Amino acid sequence: MTADLRIRLTPRADRDAVTGVRDDGVVLVRVSAPPVEGRANEALCRVLAERLGVPPSRVAVVRGHGAREKVVRVEGLDEAEARARLDAAAR
Repeated sequence: MTADLRIRLTPRADRDAVTGVRDDGVVLVRVSAPPVEGRANEALCRVLAERLGVPPSRVAVVRGHGAREKVVRVEGLDEAEARARLDAAAR
């Protein structure tokens, strides 16, 4: 069971947070880490793992490593469950 989530990442934010879901299904995430040497991607994976209740090793960026728009794969959850958990975390 895996979920591929489209993410819009904002690095160098004041705090780490899942801030919402756009109408097109893209999840909005802010991290305080800078986009240098993969630190923002690592922070993104940690934030998503925490909000989704899965180990960080089960969350990985699979597309868009150097872009703000990314695809993140979450193992152990289906897409509907992942979206429900992120929607609850954004409130």
